[in-house]
Amino acid sequence: MRIGVLLNERGGADALSRLADDVRQAADDGFPSAWLSNIFGIEALTALAVAGAGVPGIELGTAVVPTYPRHPAVMAQQARTTALALEGRLTLGIGLSHKVVIEDMYGYDFGRPLRHMREYLEVLVPLLAGEPVSFTGETVKGQIGFSVPNEGRVPLLLAALGPKMLKLAAERADGTVLWMTGPTTVRDHIAPTITAAAEAAGRPDPRIVCVLPVCVTNDAENARERAGEAFAVYGTLPSYRAMMDREGVAGPADLAIVGDEDAVAARLETLAAAGVTDFVAAEYMPGEERERTRAFLKSVTVK
Repeated sequence: MRIGVLLNERGGADALSRLADDVRQAADDGFPSAWLSNIFGIEALTALAVAGAGVPGIELGTAVVPTYPRHPAVMAQQARTTALALEGRLTLGIGLSHKVVIEDMYGYDFGRPLRHMREYLEVLVPLLAGEPVSFTGETVKGQIGFSVPNEGRVPLLLAALGPKMLKLAAERADGTVLWMTGPTTVRDHIAPTITAAAEAAGRPDPRIVCVLPVCVTNDAENARERAGEAFAVYGTLPSYRAMMDREGVAGPADLAIVGDEDAVAARLETLAAAGVTDFVAAEYMPGEERERTRAFLKSVTVK
C-alpha cells in the first residue's frame, strides 16, 4: 500500500507559494503522491499546475474536483494542461459532490447523478486520452477535440461509494478515491465490488485511494475529539453517512486513525489488508503532534 499525503488548502495572498512549499516537502519526505481537495478555496487543478511544476518525481492528484460546474470538455482541457505543466504526473480525481452544494450553491439539478456521471465520462474519457469526441446524451453533449500536446492520457479516478458508481469507476476510470470510508466497508463493499466489475470488464485491477484523518499521539481521546469537531459536517452528508452506517460508527471521529505509532501502524495494516492500494493521510493536528505524525508516515512510506 502506497502512502501519500493530503495537502492543506491554503489561504492568504501567498497561498500558492506555501502550497508549493508543501508539495516540495512531501516530495523531499519521500511520499510518492500528494493530493489536493477542491472545495471553496483555491481551485485544485490550477493550484497543482502552479505549485507542482517545479517539483519533479511526485504524483499530484485532485481529491476531488466536482463535475457539475464544469463541462467535461472544459475539465479535460484543464486537466490535460495541468498534466502538461506537471510533465505527466497528474491524476485527475472527480466526483459528484453533494446535493447541498450542487443544487443549493451552484443551482444545478442533482436529480440524476448516476446518469450525469455516466454521460459525463462518455465525453471526458476520450478527451483525457487526446481523442476527439462526438456524444449526445440526456444530460451532456460534446462535439469537440483538443490539441493540448500531452504524451499519453491523464489517469482518472472517480469518487464512488454505491455499487453502481463503483461499477462505473471500474469500467471507465482507473479506480476510486474515498473519503470517510473505513476498513470494514472497504473490505466488504468497496474492494470486492469495484474489483469484480473491473475483472468483468477486462480492465486492470483498480486503484482504491483511501483518504482519512491521521494523528500520531499519546492523547488519542483528544485527537478523536478534535477530529469530530473538524470533520463534523461529513457526518451529515448522505453519501458519507451511508458509509459510516456500513462501518458501524457514529461519526467522523471514529474513522480518524489516532494513537501512538504502533496503533496507527496497525490501522494502516488493516486498510492494506482490506484492499486499499493508496492511503492518503489527512494530517489535521498542529504542532508537535503534526511533526510526530509526519515523521511516522515518512518511516512507513514505500515508493
